[in-house]
This record gives sequence, C-alpha cells and structure tokens, in this order.
Amino acid sequence: MSSPVTEPRIEPATIEDLPQLVELTMALFDEEEDFNPDKTKQEQGIRMILEQPKLGRIFVLRTDHQVIGMVNLLFTISTAEGGPVVLMEDVIVHPQHRRQGYGGRLLEYAVDFARQKSFKRITLLTDRISATSQTFFASHGFGFSSMIPMRLVFSDKT
Repeated sequence: MSSPVTEPRIEPATIEDLPQLVELTMALFDEEEDFNPDKTKQEQGIRMILEQPKLGRIFVLRTDHQVIGMVNLLFTISTAEGGPVVLMEDVIVHPQHRRQGYGGRLLEYAVDFARQKSFKRITLLTDRISATSQTFFASHGFGFSSMIPMRLVFSDKT
C-alpha cells in the first residue's frame, strides 16, 4: 500500500534546500532575457540570503520529496515610503507543477509575510516580454509603476 500524497506546503528554505533552489533559479534564468544562468553565482547568492536572514527570506513550496517552487524576498529601506520594503525576486514553480495554483499560493504567502512584518511595499521585476508573467502578477494586485529599471552591471573581471 502506497502512502498518501500530501499537499505541497510553504515554509522557510533551509541550507539543505540549496541544491534544489539553485536548479530552480537556473531554470528561471533560462527563461529570462536579462540573465544568464551561472550555477556558481546562483549558489553564492542563495547561500548568502539563507545564512543572513536580515538580508531577506526564501520561502519554498515543497512536497515530501522535493522543492517545487520558491520566492525570494530581499529587505531594504525606502526613503519614499519612510520604512522597510521588500524586493521580490525569483518567483518560480517547477515547470511540471505549473498551472495548479502553486505560484499564486507562493505569492499570497509572500504578501502575507510582508504585511505581518509591517513592510510598506513590495517591488518586483518581471520580464518585459512575458505577458503571462505580467498577467499573473496583475491578477494578484500588482500594478505597473511609472518607474523603469536601469542597471549598471560590473564585470567579474574588473
């Protein structure tokens, strides 16, 4: 007799989740135009967040056997808001588990966490060419900003 399948649950990521989190971010960056997957960089960044909870939190959606989704919340201070805010990154559900409501559950969990901790705003970046992503976030209350992202990327060689 096989054991019953349990509903995936959301909980804080642990350092033991690191290999699966790296794989999820590698898959995400494969889909995004601005980023190139780099296992070493993804592992380094995720490890820093997991080891320094003052920087942020990573929440995972897990079954009994694997991590099937994640959301990354980074903490900073906004002078415009006069207090702490969240930069949300790396919202991803494993491709085999999409279209089952898991992304929405992760997003709602992240929003509830931010509200409970009295953050004043959540900002996220989504791929400009992905209407699906934009529609998903809009359906959960996120709206477009008149601000546009700009970045200065430093080379690893300089």
